[in-house]
Amino acid sequence: MPLRFDLADLSLFRHVIEAGSITHGAERAHLALAAASTRIRRMEEALGADLLVRTRQGVAPTPAGRTLLQHARTILRQADRLREDLGAYAGGTAGQIKVLSNTNALTEFLPEALSSFLAAHPHVGVDLEERLSDEIVGLIAEGAADLGIIAGTVDAGSLETFPFRRDRFVLVVARDHPFAKHRSIAFAQVLDHDFVGLDRAAALQRFIADKAARAGQPLRLRVQLRSFDAVCRLVERNVGIGIVPETTARWATKAMAIKAVPLTDPWAVRDLTICVRSFAELPTHARQLVEHLSGAKSQKS
Repeated sequence: MPLRFDLADLSLFRHVIEAGSITHGAERAHLALAAASTRIRRMEEALGADLLVRTRQGVAPTPAGRTLLQHARTILRQADRLREDLGAYAGGTAGQIKVLSNTNALTEFLPEALSSFLAAHPHVGVDLEERLSDEIVGLIAEGAADLGIIAGTVDAGSLETFPFRRDRFVLVVARDHPFAKHRSIAFAQVLDHDFVGLDRAAALQRFIADKAARAGQPLRLRVQLRSFDAVCRLVERNVGIGIVPETTARWATKAMAIKAVPLTDPWAVRDLTICVRSFAELPTHARQLVEHLSGAKSQKS
């Protein structure tokens, strides 16, 4: 059987690997599970080798699958760039930009920054996904997305980086909580108390849970919520204490009966950084987005 993979096959395979599941990959590719499974099986038959290791926990690429994934990402990036370059002549969509972001940037800074960019570029779309900073570095290096926004404390390796924003994490407590009297506090001092936090799958929540584990004590997460606003509202009710970005705390302390207490831990202060594999090789609109977010014209940090 000749080796013929079309763009839909390559896109589906990339989605399956990145999702770690044929089911979730099919959803991302907007295909029925049966159709997706058939496409993957035909790709394996055409190649004469397995592309996936299938387990109860999901799927992972075989050595052949990893090779195909690398080429698939390159081909799909080139196809996106071709579509973008020709879109100006056709009057259609100029392009889709894939962005990976940590929780802090995603919730506190990107909504405003992206809204102004998208208003100025009505034919551009942005696919935004939340990830941990160290995961983002690996995925950008692999070519899984156009650009990522990470904590500046994370080693970006050979990636090109650009400055984005600076923020810090603070402890939020009810105004009558004993910690409200502190001018600052160390994270290890608060681990005996119940926490109100984000959903356990949120990148920031995993980051904080890891810091608690490194301090030798699991995080006592009493309630998991979807937003920092909801966290602050339950903190106000003395359900627990929380950790939120200082930008959130500024407005929350004006609207609610809570107090923000700076954390003394070095990891609490973070520069947020944009990272890309190669600025020069990005599609035009992805380069424009990097320039818009960084406020600098093509200058590497």
